[in-house]
Amino acid sequence: MPDVPPRQVQRRVDEGAADLETLVDLGFAEEPPVPQYAGLFVEPDIPPAEPDDAA
Repeated sequence: MPDVPPRQVQRRVDEGAADLETLVDLGFAEEPPVPQYAGLFVEPDIPPAEPDDAA
């Protein structure tokens, strides 16, 4: 039986979310921005509720 020559390995990059780090490392994708929530929401100045003594 003759020897079979080795086949060329073909690498494909998966574009799924689980592979994003590899895409960034290889330079195929940019790192997603980190959301900044500081100062985005305004807390209303509401006084604390007083206990109801009617019970």
